[in-house]
Amino acid sequence: MKSPGFFIQKLKTALAALSQVSQRLSKMDCQLDEIKINQGKILGNLNAAKTSAQLRDYEFSVFSQWGEDGIIQHLIRTVPVKNKTFIEFGVEDFLESNCRFLLMNNDWKGFVIDSSAQNISRLKQTEFHWKYHLEAVCSFITKENINALLAKSGFDEDLGILSVDIDGNDYHVLEAITFFKPRILICEYNAVFGQERTISIPYEPQFNRTDRHYSNLYYGASLAAMTHLAQRKGYTLVGTCSMGGNAFYVRNDLMNSRLEALTVEQAYYPSNVRESRNPEGQLSCLSGDARLELIKGMPVLNVLSNTPEII
Repeated sequence: MKSPGFFIQKLKTALAALSQVSQRLSKMDCQLDEIKINQGKILGNLNAAKTSAQLRDYEFSVFSQWGEDGIIQHLIRTVPVKNKTFIEFGVEDFLESNCRFLLMNNDWKGFVIDSSAQNISRLKQTEFHWKYHLEAVCSFITKENINALLAKSGFDEDLGILSVDIDGNDYHVLEAITFFKPRILICEYNAVFGQERTISIPYEPQFNRTDRHYSNLYYGASLAAMTHLAQRKGYTLVGTCSMGGNAFYVRNDLMNSRLEALTVEQAYYPSNVRESRNPEGQLSCLSGDARLELIKGMPVLNVLSNTPEII
């Protein structure tokens, strides 16, 4: 019969081997990041020669979900930026995000927030967390705590970019922000709500997209609602990404001839993403108007009249 020491030694050997594998994988991840960043540099240089006013013509993705990296690179070439700082919330572990390429390619300083302790822990174990100026905070965001949370960044009010994507109270949280005046504002909108109605979900401090409606389609605000709020705060809509998820705004005093002011009708892009779920939590992959039908009867807030309505 083998002694306990034998098995302990075998375990130590196995753990050492796993550690070596983990180190190799981490090194491969870093090398892959370098390749992707270099590809982004090339695409950014190619975009720099373009003269189009359409943001979608500049799309490419390095770390962003869709084409936001390319659009952001175009905007920071077009809009003068005093402070190379960004705040992004709703980032999960930041591996896929709007501003990670800015951090690693352009050496911007960043401050990010996510409600998952696991996500923030995973972020803080990455190489880019210690290698670049990135602060990460774990907190569930509400309109009551957002200003106190953002104050922890220590950034000047003349922020480079603010990116809002929390799949829920986006309109209400953005409305509550009083200190920062970002030069570029990026807001997720819910394309399922359509382009005509100026609506948001009613404010619920502990709103959870999946818990509130099994479909995962009931969240956020329409493009018209987000644009109404942005205009109130002094911003102009300059475009959306081609997957129908993020809208881009530039502070009014920074608009120039290379940017086109758009109406909601001009900028709206219907989302092709088929992320709907059935009551069992499985993907049902509905598209088009069938997605809106799934959440018919759910309450919404008309942000123009501040009155309750239903979808």
